[in-house]
Amino acid sequence: MSNMTLGKYIPLDSIIHKMDPRAKIIAMLLLVTAIFFPSGWLGYGIIGCCIIFTVFLAKLNLKFVLKSMKPMITMMFFLFIINVLVIKSGDVLFTIFNLSVYSDAVFQTLYIIVRLILMIMITTTLTATTKPLDLTLGIEDLLIPLKRFKVPAHEIAMLISIALRFIPDLIDETQRIMKAQASRGVDIQEGKFKEKIMAILSLIVPLFVSALQRAEDLANAMEARGFVPGAKRTRYKVLKMKYYDYILITSSIFLVLLMWFISRFYA
Repeated sequence: MSNMTLGKYIPLDSIIHKMDPRAKIIAMLLLVTAIFFPSGWLGYGIIGCCIIFTVFLAKLNLKFVLKSMKPMITMMFFLFIINVLVIKSGDVLFTIFNLSVYSDAVFQTLYIIVRLILMIMITTTLTATTKPLDLTLGIEDLLIPLKRFKVPAHEIAMLISIALRFIPDLIDETQRIMKAQASRGVDIQEGKFKEKIMAILSLIVPLFVSALQRAEDLANAMEARGFVPGAKRTRYKVLKMKYYDYILITSSIFLVLLMWFISRFYA
């Protein structure tokens, strides 16, 4: 869990950090849309190069972004097992214990894994280069058209930003609880299956208590500062897009069109 990087903001001086949060959110949505086009390995390679280029522009360490993949390894493994058991098309690559592994199962799993990796890299880059407050303002501005339908744009944006902000805090709290329990002789790694289940339960209960306490403290702090849901609010900081924000959005739209073209005529 210490490798979890999603939600952590890294204060650096880069052009990506200076960009308008609305432009970065729109670019993220466009890139995620581009990922779901069946553009094959060529398309995924182009998107991957663009993401890595953005990471370097943001002056982030590539290892920091790649650390966000580690919590997904277990899910990817189970995904591979399920595809091997379900998909029975293509050529037989090899056989293990009378279980034949087909080529379509392997390629389908690789496609899904690559898509997940690209989406996690995009999201990690967004949260690492955007302050939680700026992220809230950006999401709220993008949801303003929905206010005509009485959608609480500010409350939704605030909930999303708080959730992203509390991810690293909850991970740090989990690490502290695990270390405290390890000092008392609780070992999650070793022991029988039943003992591991009991050790995990002993971890979940104090974690939930801590999370609820944090939520109560946050609610009290917001109430003390006069926060009223649904009330009309003013801003000290007003977002304004600059030329490089429009370049980012235009580049993202071009990438989406390129992925559509590749999936339509080359994939």
